[in-house]
Formats: sequence, structure tokens, C-alpha cells
Amino acid sequence: MQFTLRPWNINDLDSLVRYANNYKIAKNMSDGFPHPYTIESGKTFIENASKQNPVHYFAIDINREAVGAIGFMPQTDIHRKNAELGYWLAESFWGKGIIPNAIKEIVEIAFKNFDINRIFARPFGSNLASQKVLEKAGFKLEARFEKSLIKNGEYEDELVYAIRKE
Repeated sequence: MQFTLRPWNINDLDSLVRYANNYKIAKNMSDGFPHPYTIESGKTFIENASKQNPVHYFAIDINREAVGAIGFMPQTDIHRKNAELGYWLAESFWGKGIIPNAIKEIVEIAFKNFDINRIFARPFGSNLASQKVLEKAGFKLEARFEKSLIKNGEYEDELVYAIRKE
């Protein structure tokens, strides 16, 4: 399925809130991703994403509608050659090969425009779909920390997947 990655803008607010307000998405995200996902949550996110220069949080656009998000957060201090990857996609678009391709595209953008040599992602051990898309995009499992995270009152394994600049 065709998609584009583009900067966020305030016109994306309605679709952002509509698609992000889904427990099936929120349960696999850090607690910084709210549920329910409100208009205020969306405004804050778009405001922050719009201030980035260069951009590193992108809307996943299908048919001129933001249906998900993907981005990376450059790290600082001794971790400054790394960036953390994050993403989500509207449930109605799951299983269509969008996220592995979006990951490949964002990795290319990150390595081209930022002074980093490693991008990592930290899916929950229970999030098999995210693990599969990372592997399809060329990421390798580097570590598993057993029962190190707490989400919705349950302990989760933290996995660390990474890809390195060639």
C-alpha cells in the first residue's frame, strides 16, 4: 500500500485523535502515549513535532490523511551517536506492509541527516507484531531484559532491536 512520510501540521489533528485513540495501539506504547487520546493530547503532539528542525517525527500519510506516526529521537551525552525509533499505525491499516517500509524510509532519513550510527527500538516482549516488522526492516535483536517494564499493571520484557549505519 502506498504511503508518504511528511511533517505533521495542525490540519492532521482530527485524524490523529481518531486513529490514535485506540487501546490496541496504546497498550504497546510507553505511558507517554495517552489513552484515551484527546484533542489536547493531539494538539500538544503536533505542536512539539512542528517545532523540530530538522524534522524527526513524521506523519504516515495515506490518501492525504495522517494514519500513523513514525519518528526517531536523537540521544544525548555518551549516547549521542544513537537514536530511538518509535511508531504506530491505525488499526485499519495493520498487516499491509506499511510499517516495515516506513521503518526502512525513516532509517535512511535519520542516517542521512543526523550524526548517528545506530538506531534502536524497544518493543515489549509481548508485542510480536512489532518484533516482526523490525526484523523485516533489517533490525537485529541485541538484548532482552526480563520483566523490566510495567505496563497496565503487568510486567513486560523489554527487547532492544537495533540497526547500524553501514
